[in-house]
Amino acid sequence: MRALPWIIAGVGIGVGVTILLFNESEPDYATGYNGVERAARKTFNWGTKRRAEGKVGSVAGAIKEGVGKLTGDYEMADEGAADRVVGNVKDAAGKVGHAVGETIHDLNR
Repeated sequence: MRALPWIIAGVGIGVGVTILLFNESEPDYATGYNGVERAARKTFNWGTKRRAEGKVGSVAGAIKEGVGKLTGDYEMADEGAADRVVGNVKDAAGKVGHAVGETIHDLNR
């Protein structure tokens, strides 16, 4: 049982070194990506996030609108409709982000 602390320490050091090696950033020439490609990826990822926010907001707004109409609370129904519209706008902005990211990527080839 005396070797157990050394084994645990060795495993901990090995994990720490592995984390350091994998977290180190690589130069652009080693990865094959340049600044334009990085911009394309960031724009596409931004679009993905906006689309997700838009879908969630749109669904939540539709539910809120339905509950408001069902209960006769037309103020809640109006808020739900507004939330649904905002969600649709975010989704559309995300689609534009996707298209711009893909266009930048295609033009960089």
